[in-house]
Parts: sequence; C-alpha cells; structure tokens
Amino acid sequence: MSAKTFFTAEEQRRIVEAIAQAEMSTSGEIRVHLEKKCNLEVLDRASQVFAKLNMHKTAERNGVLFYLAVENRKFAILGDAGINAKTGSDFWNEIKADVVQDFSSGNIADGLVNGILKAGEQLKAHFPYQSDDVNELPNEISFK
Repeated sequence: MSAKTFFTAEEQRRIVEAIAQAEMSTSGEIRVHLEKKCNLEVLDRASQVFAKLNMHKTAERNGVLFYLAVENRKFAILGDAGINAKTGSDFWNEIKADVVQDFSSGNIADGLVNGILKAGEQLKAHFPYQSDDVNELPNEISFK
C-alpha cells in the first residue's frame, strides 16, 4: 500500500476540510504528510519533512506538522519555534495521545481529523486569527 492510497478520496477530503476549519480560528498553519515508511527516529524524519515543506517560513513561525508513516505506523506532531516559545514542551502530547488512541481503534482518518481540530483550538489561544491573515501554506495532504 502506498501513502497516496492509504486514505480514500473521501477521507482525504475530510482531512483537508479539517485543516481549513482549524485554520479559521488561528493564524497557525497545519499540514499533514504521509509516507509509506520511516527509517529514522520519527521526530527526526518529521523535522526533515517540516523543513522540506518550508513550514518554518511562516511569519509567526506557527506551523504544525502531522506526520504519519503508514507502513510502520510511526506518528508525530511537530510545531515550529514560535509555538514552542509560547507553550510547554508537552504541548502536543495530549493531542498526540488522543490521535494514537483513535489509531489503535482503527480510526486513522478520524484520529487525524480530531487531532487537527484540537490543534486549531490550542493554536487559537496563542495565535488567534487576524483579519489580515493569509493562508501561508497549502492545506492539501503531502505524500512521499
């Protein structure tokens, strides 16, 4: 199974819609990246993908990456420096735990959708939506 075919077209649409909905209440930027396999420590690979997707180039350094390697079931949530400067080091742990719980129940797409929406709520507290906000990063899922 490839990363591109892991989710159905409907599941992909729901994930992209969740990103758009989450970003309506925050200036934060959320991306989802899927790969077939991760051969590194998951946070190291997520960091590489974060840089490749230019997520560090947002004005407020408030990008968030949901990274998933589908074959070996590795998952990480990675936030940029602007978020880390305003939050504790365990900021994403609760959301990650909820997502992983959904994953273990077989609800992968639902887990991502719920995690993305929760991330939007968390980001809203530190990075509220501004009237001049622009969507700095695409909402589409990226694949490798």
